[in-house]
Amino acid sequence: MKSHKIIYWIATGLIFLFEGVMPALTSQSEMAKEGIRHLGYPDYFGTALAVFKVLGALLLIIPQVPKRLKEWAYAGFTFDFLFAFISIWAVDGLSGMTFFPLIVLAVLMISYVYYHKLQAHKTQVSS
Repeated sequence: MKSHKIIYWIATGLIFLFEGVMPALTSQSEMAKEGIRHLGYPDYFGTALAVFKVLGALLLIIPQVPKRLKEWAYAGFTFDFLFAFISIWAVDGLSGMTFFPLIVLAVLMISYVYYHKLQAHKTQVSS
């Protein structure tokens, strides 16, 4: 069970860094705004996206958050990464960077799977 916790916290920590810390620190930079414009989205979309990313990352990293809210955060990030992949592909075509959102999605899925393994273990122990 200790290895499950380690894997969960590493994956979840990486998601927190990519989706919570980075957007909070960089979303208002000119480079981030240009990236949003390049994909064809309006400027306000980048701001809204950064707010929801930070909130979702906090939901995942705080242990006391109810399970249902964590599920919504996992779902939101899944859509975010899939649509990021599609947007980059549609605008820039296939390249190495096109697949980066899918790599982060894989890390998110590791976090999700191990979150549920830990929850199942808690249920067994309390029974």
